[in-house]
Amino acid sequence: MYDSEVAEIWDAIYTGRGRDYGAEARDVAELIRKLRPDADSLLDVACGTGEHLRHFRGLFGHVEGVELSGDMIAVGRQRSPSLPLHQGDMRSFDLGRRFDAVTCLFSSIGHMRTTAELNAAIGRLAAHVGPGGIVVVEPWWFPDTFADGYVTGDVVRSGERVIGRVSHSRREGDVSRVSAHFTVAEPEAGLRHFTEELLITLFTREQYEDAFRTAGGTVEHLPQGPAGRGMFVGVFS
Repeated sequence: MYDSEVAEIWDAIYTGRGRDYGAEARDVAELIRKLRPDADSLLDVACGTGEHLRHFRGLFGHVEGVELSGDMIAVGRQRSPSLPLHQGDMRSFDLGRRFDAVTCLFSSIGHMRTTAELNAAIGRLAAHVGPGGIVVVEPWWFPDTFADGYVTGDVVRSGERVIGRVSHSRREGDVSRVSAHFTVAEPEAGLRHFTEELLITLFTREQYEDAFRTAGGTVEHLPQGPAGRGMFVGVFS
């Protein structure tokens, strides 16, 4: 998942498409501090290259990240060598310490394939917050909000590099298959093309909420969110 070709251009694509990592980090920090005003440490799980973390670092006294893709981590460490990034699977990671808040953004939780995996992942997020800790999860689409057959495309410029991405999403039972094609044009390297195929589970709102409660927390689904999919906010005693 997310090999070196995708990791290298990931942030350029989404920034070019209008995703504002700084604004999202500020919104999430504000949400956390409404429930936990003294929150000063944060762990971002499935942090990618650490783009949200770079902004969280200015909002919290201590931040760390966990990411499954070694290529994503390599890009993140190259950009910000001092940013603490750990390679780990959200279903099983254990950093041996707790934080005031844990986040899992960009709908990364949707890569869990079953409710057992969803429960395991939410359980590991919860295990990394102390008493009164906050867990914020940005879900993927629900079965009743997913747009079957959705297509989109963008061309963005990053320095001298031009990146094109087109994608098609279709429903296959309780899973969405997202197929994307990328074209990258660079002055010296010329043109290259590669593809990405993702299976992202369409969990129901109730399945997400059950996972939070199974992990011992209370949970609320907020309709606002960076990509229109809302946010689950859990509080753990």
